[in-house]
Parts: sequence; C-alpha cells; structure tokens
Amino acid sequence: MPADVKSDPKTGALAAHPLDSKSTEGDSVGALRRQYRKLRSGVLRVVSPRLGVFHQYPPRKLRVPRLPNLNIGNEPLPTISIVTPSFEQGRFLRQCLGSVLSQDYPHLEYFVQDGGSTDESESILRGFDGRLSGWEVAPDRGQAHAINRGFRRTNGEIMGWLNSDDMLMPGALMYVGQFFAQNPQISVLYGNRIVINARGLEVGRWILPKHQREALQWIDFVPQETMFWRRSLWDTVGGELDESLHFAIDWDLLLRFQKAGGRFAHVPHFLGAFRIHPQQKTSAQMNSLGVSEIAAMRNKHLGYEPSEDELSRQVRWYLCRHLLEHARVRVKDKLGI
Repeated sequence: MPADVKSDPKTGALAAHPLDSKSTEGDSVGALRRQYRKLRSGVLRVVSPRLGVFHQYPPRKLRVPRLPNLNIGNEPLPTISIVTPSFEQGRFLRQCLGSVLSQDYPHLEYFVQDGGSTDESESILRGFDGRLSGWEVAPDRGQAHAINRGFRRTNGEIMGWLNSDDMLMPGALMYVGQFFAQNPQISVLYGNRIVINARGLEVGRWILPKHQREALQWIDFVPQETMFWRRSLWDTVGGELDESLHFAIDWDLLLRFQKAGGRFAHVPHFLGAFRIHPQQKTSAQMNSLGVSEIAAMRNKHLGYEPSEDELSRQVRWYLCRHLLEHARVRVKDKLGI
C-alpha cells in the first residue's frame, strides 16, 4: 500500500485523502487525482476480501473447472442423498435438477420437496418422473421444514441439500463420493463457490483457505451448496434442521456438527454455483431477518453478541489466508497451470 494511503486502524478501510475532495485546480491536479483514484481502486481490489461479495466483476460466461479423479480403486462409493427444497422457482428448477441428474452418479437418492408452487414447477417435476427418487408438492412451514421432510424420505450415507436456484458443478458428486470413501475420518466436506446471476452468467468466485474451526464460531463462510456430510453425524446432532430459522439454517447445523466433534475438510475445488437474483432469499432478507438471525446465532453459540471490533479481530487471520489463497489461484489461472 502506498505510504500516503492511510487506513482506518479498526476497520482496515482506506481513509479519505485530500485528493478525493472537489477542487478548482488545473488539469494537472485533475490528472493526478484520477491517477490516485485508479491506484486506490486497484489497492482495494487486491486487499478486500471476496467472501460475502456476490457481484465481483461484470457478467461473463460460466467457466466450469475440471474436478480431479481421486482413483479409489475397488473402494465402494457411498450412496449420496440430496434434497432440493423449492417454492415458486420454476424458472431455475430445470437447470438445478439437470445439474444433479446429468452427473450419473451410480448411488444417488434425489428428492425434491416443493412448498406448493403455483408456477410451472409441478409440471417440470412431472417431466423428471423416473429420474428422481421422489418428489412432493405440499405446503410447508419454511425451507428448514421442507428439507427435513425431504431427508426423512432418504437413507444415503452422505447427505446434502441444493436449493432450487443453485447448481452443482459437473463431476461434483463423483468427487464427493470418492473423497468420503478415501477419507473415512472426515465427516463434513465443502469446497469453493462460483457465483452466478439470474441468466447463469458468472459474476464472482469465493475461494476459501483450509477450514479454520475457530473462525466458524464467528462467521459463516461455508458455501452451503458445496457442503456434504455423513448421516451418522446428522443423527448425532438430532437428525433435523432447526425449523425456527429461515436464514442461518446451515450455519446453525455446522456449529452443531462442530460441537459434536465432526471433522471438517475444505477442498480447493469449485463444487457448486450459488445464484444471486432479486427474489433469492439472501438478497431479499439479508437486511431484515438475516441480520437478526446471525445475531441470534452468535448469542446461542458464543453466549453473547460480540462487537464489530471483536469480530474483526477474531476473523482477521482467516480473511488474510483467504486473500492469499485467492491470489494464488488467480496467478495459477493467469499462467494456465
């Protein structure tokens, strides 16, 4: 960072600079001001965490990274149970279902629990008859209730849910199945996230460092659509999601997994795509219900609500590791490695 660019010691944000103010100086000062702003913008792009940022660059064609084959030999693949909760998401539902079924994972249970949609969702589901393990269209008490109902219709050793506006990346299920077969000591797995818009164009990437148990107590950084876990751990923590929650459902489950001694692993691969659009729950409810539920989670699991300064201190090193990993992956992409 240039010596004349100051940062706030509490937030790390870059402070205002005299050259940012309006003035009537000549063109040379105006040119200097523009150069400074360009430099400052570049610094911000480098030092600002991407986690929590959905729109990182202009929409571009989704580039799907190839997932490795773990070569587990004759080791049997586990059955994977996936539930998709859905409500009035017909415009995205077909793409979501296709992203799962097109992978042809040999041991898949896939159940769709629709909350009583009045759009084209039911006709889409009828079109997938015979390929899904089952589906139901019935009123529910919210997303957590729908997911719980769906999971009660499954028996697979590995579990995960995929919201009806999100997608799995090609090869994700084979990679997940192989990983769990190869690593019996791991009970929770998650990867990196690609962010897409309503048209399916890529607008961002969340590249995470290795799992940090302590940081998860303070912030929810796990991309839910990339998360899978063992049913044995699910049963240990009660075998259901907290249906009183609507926004922090997955974070609460992760903290319960962690408290029960679950062993987590983050893999440096893109396993899923998270779609951001105006009707998406994260967009619509973050500033109201989301904020209050996040505060409630910290009270529940920490015993109090920490200040913003304390949160910044507690997650600082995790975010630094995230920035380093993000930079490493960008360099590899540039070099074509």
